Amino acid sequence: MISIRHIARYWHTLRYLRPVQLFGRVWFRLLRPKIDLRPAPPCRVAGNNQWVLPARRPISLVDHDRFHFLNEVHGLSEHGWDGDNLEKLWRYNLHYFDDLNAQDAAARKDWHRALLLRWVQENPLATGTGWEPYPTSLRIVNWIKWSLAGNELPDECLESLAVQTRWLAKRLEIHLLGNHLFANAKALVFAGLFFDGREASGWLKKGMRILSREIAEQILADGGQFERSTMYHALALEDMLDLNNITTTFANALPPHWRTVIADWPRRINLMRDWLATMCHPDGEISLFNDAALGIAPTPSELKRYARDLGMAESTRNLDGIVHLAQSGYIRVTQPEIVALLDVAPIGPDYLPGHAHADTLSFELSAFGERVLVNSGTSCYGLSDERLRQRETAAHNTVVVNEQSSSEVWAGFRVARRARPFGLEMMMHDELQIVCSHDGYRRLPGSPVHTRRWQFGAKSFLIEDHVSGSFNHAAARFHLHPAITVAVSGHGITGSLSLTNGRKLSWQVEMGELELKKSTYHPYFGSSQPSCCLVLHLHNGRSRIQFKWA
Repeated sequence: MISIRHIARYWHTLRYLRPVQLFGRVWFRLLRPKIDLRPAPPCRVAGNNQWVLPARRPISLVDHDRFHFLNEVHGLSEHGWDGDNLEKLWRYNLHYFDDLNAQDAAARKDWHRALLLRWVQENPLATGTGWEPYPTSLRIVNWIKWSLAGNELPDECLESLAVQTRWLAKRLEIHLLGNHLFANAKALVFAGLFFDGREASGWLKKGMRILSREIAEQILADGGQFERSTMYHALALEDMLDLNNITTTFANALPPHWRTVIADWPRRINLMRDWLATMCHPDGEISLFNDAALGIAPTPSELKRYARDLGMAESTRNLDGIVHLAQSGYIRVTQPEIVALLDVAPIGPDYLPGHAHADTLSFELSAFGERVLVNSGTSCYGLSDERLRQRETAAHNTVVVNEQSSSEVWAGFRVARRARPFGLEMMMHDELQIVCSHDGYRRLPGSPVHTRRWQFGAKSFLIEDHVSGSFNHAAARFHLHPAITVAVSGHGITGSLSLTNGRKLSWQVEMGELELKKSTYHPYFGSSQPSCCLVLHLHNGRSRIQFKWA
């Protein structure tokens, strides 16, 4: 039987959804359009502007029919295009065709051509994973990119490309919205510019209408992508660069009113570039807030190269001192030896929390160029216990109360009641202090509220936590990067952290009781690395730990 608790969880999940998501879910399941097999429209002739080499990913096609995705290698001869023994996300990647435009793609041109033909021959129309809207959207874009790079799409693939676009135009993911709908619209714009004629103009018009609305909503005023994931932000930046690339290449095909819309894109792209730079560690890679892992989006350096080749100016943002991404809800503090990235953000849009983690008031820290304190990352999607564990508060550098998460993450991509930060203050006296609270635990008996204070000295970093109200137990967790060697002394009161470059940080517990526990770190999908976690149990509702360095 369904308990009252389960009913409440569903209510607190569904009440935030937009009506179009509820209607769209019914529409998407019940209505399936007919396949349209009319001949493809003619290809459009590009203008005088040259197509620019897009962002490149690592090679994923490791043999003529063997692929490396998510730290797993499988071959088509073993599982086909839709093997049930493979994770859904791995199958999605198989149908994206990212390798067409990956590093050294020209060297695999013959393999690529054979795979394009094989996909058309072996994937029945409108059937299986490959025909779902999201992989269809990414595949349409990748096939067109491959063609614009100087490769000739076989006639069978050109015909299929048109059929796929017609199918997608009637299967838009209005029930999901967010990055999925954005990808759908991007694919329609690509196809609408790649092909010519009345039908292609209709695809272009539909895609541009969606994008003009979604860009305004999904790209916040500070440049951040509204789902608050560093990984999805990098993917959104790639999308915007791609759109700039193709609209420049086919500028002669754009009606005047759409030229006005895209005139604002470079400004937004530059804001997005600044946001990404702000949220990276000194090692040049992204921090791991919400659903985030390395190796999925193009690297920040590759996106920087892409923007430069498109003629965009280098960023002039100064990352020294304090950078407050006010609309997104993140703060970067840079000092000579450290970089701290603080999460004072909502978990994401209320109607779209699928990539959210219960990480409110978490933070990450690099010292002397190396990552020291890290969120545990993301290694899997789906409905597994491990997926849930990685989204819970205990997997992040923040406070767990009564063994509960600050936001009620559940299933693979759902959130019921969620934490909201409030009371943010940034004060500079002798030292910088940043204070913020959140109300995520008010749903618990005693209505506890978590308040955190970060204090930055010349050679020190203090984290103080206070949980008001009544509760049974609370503990602050500090996850260490696997490369860090931790030593505990003084009966758990003091200790040190040794970095691989020979530098050290000392730490001292000024309030609370510390325990060293084993943990895991997941910087890549399909990867789990052993690590350690400092667990600081609050005493009388308070804890305080200070890190120092020479």
